[in-house]
Amino acid sequence: MTALPTVAVAMSGGVDSSVAAALLRAEGYRVFGIMLRLWTEPGQEAENRCCTLEATDLARHIARQLDIPFHLVDARQTFRETVVQYFLEGYTGGITPNPCLVCNREIRWGLLWQHARALGADFLATGHYARLQRDATGQVHLLQGVDEGKDQSYVLSRLTQAQLQHTLLPIGAYTKDKVRQMARAFHLPVANRPDSQDLCFLAGGDYRDFLRRHAPEVERPGPIYDTSGQRLGTHRGLAFYTIGQRKGLGLAAPRPLYVLAKDTTRNALIVGPREALGQRVLAAAQANWIVPPPQGTFRAQVQIRATARPQPAEVTPLPESRFRVVFDQPQRDITPGQAAAVYVGAECLGSGIIIQAADGD
Repeated sequence: MTALPTVAVAMSGGVDSSVAAALLRAEGYRVFGIMLRLWTEPGQEAENRCCTLEATDLARHIARQLDIPFHLVDARQTFRETVVQYFLEGYTGGITPNPCLVCNREIRWGLLWQHARALGADFLATGHYARLQRDATGQVHLLQGVDEGKDQSYVLSRLTQAQLQHTLLPIGAYTKDKVRQMARAFHLPVANRPDSQDLCFLAGGDYRDFLRRHAPEVERPGPIYDTSGQRLGTHRGLAFYTIGQRKGLGLAAPRPLYVLAKDTTRNALIVGPREALGQRVLAAAQANWIVPPPQGTFRAQVQIRATARPQPAEVTPLPESRFRVVFDQPQRDITPGQAAAVYVGAECLGSGIIIQAADGD
């Protein structure tokens, strides 16, 4: 009888990764736990839920309970140089970056997988709410998780076919409630542990304060214009505002105004009424197609933020790893720096990084 493969489970001390490890162990896989020690600001270690001493101790405890080896990988320097720097450079450049996308591709499925493979792993498993299917040709397809409210295929959309080939997602076929039930059935002490925050290195703080400490150059005031070019006031720095923001603009106006765009050339913030927020067209670059997309323009659903729902659109692949999206209906929060993930049914074909939002047909 052929032995099942060896699987490294990326553990965090949370319920999702712990149940993933327990399920694989119960199915007979040779399993070991592996955890990243990530960078956080000096003095803020206790607030970084991803890798506090408590979380590390919990992960170690779970591994002992499941009778599997446990390894801790020091990724602090690489994480700081790769993920945090990407975050800082994005805001400095006037975009709104999503560092979780980079962390998954470069740290979890990069550095962590290298260590896991050196320890004998055939696969890397995580507690993400998404599913994988392998077709008759051996190609891997990334699908949304069964739990629509917890689906995390968006944050995995930057992974490559090669990375997904050695990936397992054991809990993607379950709801969060079911995962907590299984944690209780496995007698895991993390069954009721709250979900971790997305930007772990902010340690629960405001990203604006983090930017002031680590990239003070972003605090560069400039003009606020309306859509007709009339100057209405002064902003504190483009990095401190997001597309669609209404509060905190410091403007007196007869009706609410929203951030429509950031003009990095003029260091200007463009604002307007709510109805001006909707845009139908976006351009994306750095396209990562997990599977080849249909040729020419095709119908799809496109998700523009981790918390958004995919929306009907037409997608046109373009040269130089770009594509264009025309939504059926205007979208309020198309934000350069975020990913545009492309779905056909439940399958995520891949994503690109939004570089421009523009009205158009």
